[in-house]
Amino acid sequence: MSAYYTKLPAVLLLADGTVYHGKAAGKIGTTTGEICFNTGMTGYQEVFTDPSYFGQIMVTTNAHIGNYGVTNEEAESGAIKIAGLVCKNFNIPFSRKQAEQSIQDYFQDENLVGISDVDTRELVRHIRDKGAMNAIISSEILDIEELKAKLALVPSMDGLELSSKVSTKEPYFVGDENSKIKVAVLDLGVKKNILRNFSERGVYAKVFPAKTTFAEMEKWAPNGYFISNGPGDPSAMPYALETVKDLLKSDKPMFGICLGHQLLALANGIATKKMFNGHRGLNHPVKNIIKDHCEVTSQNHGFGVVEDDVRNSETVEITHINLNDKSIEGIRMKGRNAFSVQYHPESSPGPHDSRYLFDDFIAML
Repeated sequence: MSAYYTKLPAVLLLADGTVYHGKAAGKIGTTTGEICFNTGMTGYQEVFTDPSYFGQIMVTTNAHIGNYGVTNEEAESGAIKIAGLVCKNFNIPFSRKQAEQSIQDYFQDENLVGISDVDTRELVRHIRDKGAMNAIISSEILDIEELKAKLALVPSMDGLELSSKVSTKEPYFVGDENSKIKVAVLDLGVKKNILRNFSERGVYAKVFPAKTTFAEMEKWAPNGYFISNGPGDPSAMPYALETVKDLLKSDKPMFGICLGHQLLALANGIATKKMFNGHRGLNHPVKNIIKDHCEVTSQNHGFGVVEDDVRNSETVEITHINLNDKSIEGIRMKGRNAFSVQYHPESSPGPHDSRYLFDDFIAML
């Protein structure tokens, strides 16, 4: 069955009218989303299950996807979160003994539509030059005009609130319940490995749904707060912004990653913006200007903070800078125990250069 599916034709249509023809990968069907690319050479399952990718069609720049199979241990959430996959070689046979299933079976179980046999090098250059845009993949509809009509109905990622769609529905606990270190986690799309990093440092965490108020979380009497990563436009989630503002008034330690970073900025009057392409991969160089050293970081974000707003802020100072484009990668509040980074210090697989940030947060607690 797997071989049969990969022989079926499929089409990728971009919002600017560009068409790519390839072969079906995963479930036969149609899917839409904002197209983006990831430059990581490994960790495709972690990428597919990262809640921050919700609503996005992923282009993988590595030529081979699926070659080491799939295992439950490498999932960052309970299900695949990307909207679709575009790749060069979709490898159904896998080499790793620990793998539990092939990528084709995994995609079919998770109802994910993809397209393979696409010149992803050319596609990435096109997206890099033209910017992020919506796209549609189909292995059931090959008529371009029909696909254009469906694609026209897809909303822009700019202004889209998505965190409430991927957040937990009920609070849950992670870690040692006897620990004296209690951290309330606002789940806007938290990755499992973030919670694992807290547990490894002796934290007892309670993970709350995205729309939980500060008052509700404070009833648990945590020592500090963590604002997670997640998908969508940070300026389109006033509920989370109000929670972060209330949290800062409590003067308890706060740490934010990715979307949490953007919300800390917004809470301090710093605007966010839609990036032309965003940063997605495992090899982004970032300089910690406080400690004067460079980190190789894992990143996944299509929004960022406005640089001039940070530089002109009276309440926030810059801690980290991206060495490729000089964008702001980290901030901290002056005179307060509140800080955040735009990248992912918990990344695994990927660089571990930035895991000290968890230790810094624990030291504040």
